[in-house]
Amino acid sequence: MKAAETRVDRFLANSETAFAIPVYQRNYDWTRVQCQQLFHDILTVGTDENLSGHFIGSIVYVHDDVYTVSGLRELTIIDGQQRLTTLTLIFAALFRYASATGRDQQAQRIYKTYLINEFAEDAEKLKLKPTDNNKAALAQIMDPNEALKAGGYSRLIENFRFFEGRIDDTNFDIVLRGLSKLFLVDIALERGKDNPQRTFESLNSTGLELSQADLIRNYILMGLPRREQEQVFRNFWEPIEANAQNLEVNQSRVSDFIRDFLTLKQKDIPNKGAVYEKFKERYPVPNSPELMKELEELRELSHVYARLLNPQLETDPAISRELGYIRTLEINVAYPFLMPVYRDFTNETITRDLFASVLRLVQSYVWRRFILSLPTNALNKIFMSLYDRIEPGDYLASVERSLMQRGGTQRFPRDAEVVAMLKDKDIYSTKSRTRTYFFDRLENHNNREPVDVTMPGITVEHIFPQNPEAAWHSDLDAEEYALLGEKYLNTVGNLTLSGNNGRLGNKTFLDKRDMNENGGEQGYRFSRLWLNRDLQALEKWGTQEVEARAERIAKRFLEVWPAPRVGVVADVDSDEVNIFDAEEPRHKRLEHAVFFGTRLQVTQVAKLYAEVLEQLLMLQPEAFHGTKLGERIQLTSAPGTLRQAVQVADGYFIEGNIDSTSKFERLKVALSELNLEEELLVKFA
Repeated sequence: MKAAETRVDRFLANSETAFAIPVYQRNYDWTRVQCQQLFHDILTVGTDENLSGHFIGSIVYVHDDVYTVSGLRELTIIDGQQRLTTLTLIFAALFRYASATGRDQQAQRIYKTYLINEFAEDAEKLKLKPTDNNKAALAQIMDPNEALKAGGYSRLIENFRFFEGRIDDTNFDIVLRGLSKLFLVDIALERGKDNPQRTFESLNSTGLELSQADLIRNYILMGLPRREQEQVFRNFWEPIEANAQNLEVNQSRVSDFIRDFLTLKQKDIPNKGAVYEKFKERYPVPNSPELMKELEELRELSHVYARLLNPQLETDPAISRELGYIRTLEINVAYPFLMPVYRDFTNETITRDLFASVLRLVQSYVWRRFILSLPTNALNKIFMSLYDRIEPGDYLASVERSLMQRGGTQRFPRDAEVVAMLKDKDIYSTKSRTRTYFFDRLENHNNREPVDVTMPGITVEHIFPQNPEAAWHSDLDAEEYALLGEKYLNTVGNLTLSGNNGRLGNKTFLDKRDMNENGGEQGYRFSRLWLNRDLQALEKWGTQEVEARAERIAKRFLEVWPAPRVGVVADVDSDEVNIFDAEEPRHKRLEHAVFFGTRLQVTQVAKLYAEVLEQLLMLQPEAFHGTKLGERIQLTSAPGTLRQAVQVADGYFIEGNIDSTSKFERLKVALSELNLEEELLVKFA
């Protein structure tokens, strides 16, 4: 293996050399986001004379002295094809611009130095040899006399259009200068001596969470003198790594912890794969006093994070129990809220009872929403800003008011709708952990002698069995038998807990109630569980008994998971509603909208329609090109085919000649398709 630092332009200028992307490589998939970042870096280094260079990563290739029939040395790229392809697109955009503006000498220099091997055969001229599905697109890009065709979606063409649209007379020379300052690590492997596959795996096998955490750690430490590195690592990073561990599965959660910390601080939820980039954005100087100060808070919060992940570390039994419930329900989205609340408890800003009440409130909110099957993606945005709404002198009530005043899919479900849904919900088919949580809380509510419902042998029991024995037919008429098997079977009224499920099995109700084989007291009559108390005196089991039992459990449900009893003061933005809950927009004007947490100053539905679709198209272009979604919004590169063409991206248009209701409906379709149902709120004037 040979590794050397080299400038990008010198690497690409290698004569008689082709860079081949093997067929087993993933497709070129850099999005507009990565392209924007690279172009920004090029402009920055090209403008700043004090910056001597900018490192963009490594290119790893197999160099085995294989020559093509044209006499070209072919390098097989095994890592770095995304960067290499994108750099080629930038040079191609520069070449096209120079050709179109009369800079013929510069155009020829760029073309012959970085894009082609001048003396190769025509079919072999291009230096970059992409996979087959990208060859035609690249050849089209390289021909300045050919217009780019929009037939089918191509990332190469879309990213090339992005660079082509950004290069003009004011920055042409800056881009060239910036490119000349980029450098990379050129890693050459020799087949027969090096193992390219092992090298590729070592470069790409690190888990996503660990890789983000490692990048952040290196970013913090690398620029410090050796002695300071040791101090910062021992004082800050080592405790953070030790605390952010899920001990149950021995898994590092450092990346998740920092993601939750950034969410708390910035009120914006980073993508799991972009935690490092968001960290750098917040702390652009790695050894700044601001970052060192924040490391102190990170370390402080990591101590409470450890107990959120591992409730057994909490010494207070009542708090530990509530934390265990939070973990069982997997309410990780609440961590950006619970971390500072937990810190308030450890700092004795709030009492133990108050903290326990907050933990129970979070459970009530999330569990009631689960019963109603409300979308869970709404919880991220709710919890990331909830701590900011706390009034120190009215701590718990201020949290309760904040949750109760939310509407639509963010609402705190009221008693009546919860009870109605609970009676009919298929509880048995939910996840095992979730089902256990439900029966645990029901059984042990106000119980001074708690029962461990997770102990071996205790399972969920169908009172009317899943496969009832024949005697059930004689106990029930046909209609009632069918209702029990089809409507009520998996509902809460027909479910209980038993340590004798295997013995009770498919027997009739009276047999289950009274079973006492060999004095074993297996039947419901002998059970000490609250859930079986009402079964002990019943003489039969039918639909009437199921409904009465469901009613009894529903009353206990409202005691275990109560809704806050607070007066709700309307928010100043209480008229903001999710677009899926909004009224019909016909003949209405907007006051504003909120998209991805950012207020849009739009008063017309038409303006909102175009602006949101433009952002969605930039976010996930592949979802719109050549798809049913693209057809639905009438996305086209030919504006003449539309009655009223509205531009939403470079070279792309949608139909604007539709009424406001249709615009709302198309927005809903797009948001649903992209799983972004919670991201658009509107407020009518």
